[in-house]
Order: sequence, then structure tokens, then C-alpha cells
Amino acid sequence: MLSGVRMQPLRSGGSPLTPGSRAGLGAALGLLAIVSAAELADGRPVHYVALMVATPFLAAALASWPVVLGVGAVATFTGAGFALAEPEMSLVTGVNVAGIALATAVAAGVAAVRQRQAEQIAQLSKLATVAQQAVLRPFGPQVGSLAVAARYISSTATAEIGGDLYEAMDTPYGVRMIIGDVRGKGLDAVRLASIVLGSYRHVAYERSDLRAVVTDLDRAVARNVGDEDFVTAALVEERGGTLTIVNCGHPPPLLLRRGAVIPLEPPAPAPPLGFMPVVRPRVERLEPGDRLLLFTDGLGEARRDGEFFPTADRAWRLLGHGTVADGLASLETALVEWVHGRLDDDIALVLMEYTGSHGPTPAAVPSWEVGAAEA
Repeated sequence: MLSGVRMQPLRSGGSPLTPGSRAGLGAALGLLAIVSAAELADGRPVHYVALMVATPFLAAALASWPVVLGVGAVATFTGAGFALAEPEMSLVTGVNVAGIALATAVAAGVAAVRQRQAEQIAQLSKLATVAQQAVLRPFGPQVGSLAVAARYISSTATAEIGGDLYEAMDTPYGVRMIIGDVRGKGLDAVRLASIVLGSYRHVAYERSDLRAVVTDLDRAVARNVGDEDFVTAALVEERGGTLTIVNCGHPPPLLLRRGAVIPLEPPAPAPPLGFMPVVRPRVERLEPGDRLLLFTDGLGEARRDGEFFPTADRAWRLLGHGTVADGLASLETALVEWVHGRLDDDIALVLMEYTGSHGPTPAAVPSWEVGAAEA
């Protein structure tokens, strides 16, 4: 978009023009040179001066308003020079030169409005990014005994803001992670995502049972949404090599093990947070080298020409190499290439790797049995 060219403040020792201004100046001066050459080659009387009216508007598409004024002034003086070179300047030629001056004033105004809008968009984009980063705190590369990386892929280039959420924490009950997706977009979705994450960051340390964590999160969502709003979520706990997953209407995580990709479907479906989900945990015993991919439904919905991105088929080749951060980078690159850079929804990705327990570890107890074991 032309309005996406961002105007930067001048920097000492650098070029006085932004890339956009240089492009607009070059295009306008090129057009002016072509018209002038045609005029010189044609000879008298003046035939092509009227075409110079386009030069300030061409500059206004990319350049700042001072550059547009400069280009317009050059075009006006050039047109006036051709007009004065005539033995007897005609009324039409005089009107054409005056038209160049008027076009310069109009184009400078257009450039000023465009520049102001571009600066406002850039500021809003910056604020949106700050808001998103305040909600999604960075974590990794190590959380407890797990190597963990996260990535947020925005569907729009203007503002990295949406309702996808994730978190990973080392708690007294093991490493706990959540990934979720708020229905909707924009600031309302970010507000609800921040509520969910704020509640999770508290109750994940307080509740020994993941089902109790789900209950608390469901109450937090129900207090802050309308009748049709909800949050899908998957909660994961790793403790002593035992993986426990509860799923509230969210895409199932993918377990990558020895070249195979295993969707970890829940034992029974449960509705999203906000609809009083009753979850049944799924328990898996991890092996050293296992990787687990958590993702939001934007990944499952990514498609080109009606064909969905083959996540399960390509997951091991993309995610099974290097570090977990390398794996997510490969997945993002392949995904963006698949959709030709056009995503319909934001995507949150979390990839963890289990490297094995270190040192003596108590017998693994699923999270919902911790209270009973202690009793």
C-alpha cells in the first residue's frame, strides 16, 4: 500500500530523504525528463507542457509534501521556460503552466494528508505490538526441564494484535503450558486473552489438578464475555516425564516421536471455556527427544486454492530438526510460502522438547491424583 510508506525522522550522517521520498522523487523527475525530451525533440510550438501536471501527483504517491513542492516547483519553472521560449506565448500554454502550479499545491496537500495517515497507522501498529507483547510474555529457551519456544504469526501486516494466547511456567506441579484462542479479534479479544492469561498465571501455581485450573478459567471467562463469546484452550502439564493434557474445544496437540506425528485427541470432547467444560485428561509417557506442538486453529485453517496446509504430513520434517526455535521458524516459512503470504487468521505456536529427567525424580503422578496422593 502506498500509505504504508513510513516517514522517518532525519538522522545525522544519513540520507535526508526516506526511501519513499527517494522513489517518488525519482519517478517524478524521470517523467519530467521524458516530457522535456519530447518537447525538445518536437520543437516549437509547445505541445507537451500540459503533461508536466502529472509530476507532482506522481511524487505525492510516495514522497513527503516538501519533496512534492520541490518537484512541482521544478516542473512549473520548466514549463514556464518552454512557454517563454515561444516567440509568442499562447493562452493555452499559459493556462497549462498555471495548471502545473495549481496541481503542485493540490498534490502537496494530498501528500501531507497521506503522510499524516501513514504516521498514525505506524503509531497504532506500534501500540498494538506493545499491547500484544504485554499479554504474551516471552519465554524460553528453557522452562523447567523442557526446551520451549513460541511464535506468533499475525494475519495482518498493519497490526500484530489478536486473541491467540500462550504461556509456559515452571510450577510446583511441573511445567505447565496453555494455548488458547479467543473468539474474535482486536482489542476486545486482547482484553479477554489478558484476563485468561492473568487468571492462569495465578491458578497454575495454586491448583494441583488441571481440571480445577479449567474450572477457575471457565469462571473468569464467563464473568467477562457475552453469551456467544468463548475461548478454546488446551492445557498441558509435564511432570517427571508424564504428560497430562486437558482440552477445551481446541485443536489437539501433535506429538512428534521417532519420525511419527501423533495427534493427541482428548478421551472425550469438551466445550470451550465459557461453556462450563467438563474435561477428561489424556496422559502420555514421554520419551527423551519427544516434541510436542501446540497451535491455534489458524494453522489448521491455512489454505491455498481450497487445499489446507498439510500440517501432520510435514510436521516431522519441519519441526524435528535443530532447536525448537529452529523448528518453529521452518514451520512458519513453509506455512507463509504455502499460503503465498495471505493468512485468514492469526496463529500461535508453541513447541516443546522433552530431553529426559535429570537426577532423582519422584514417581510421576498425574495432576488430578496429586491431592489424593498427598492425602
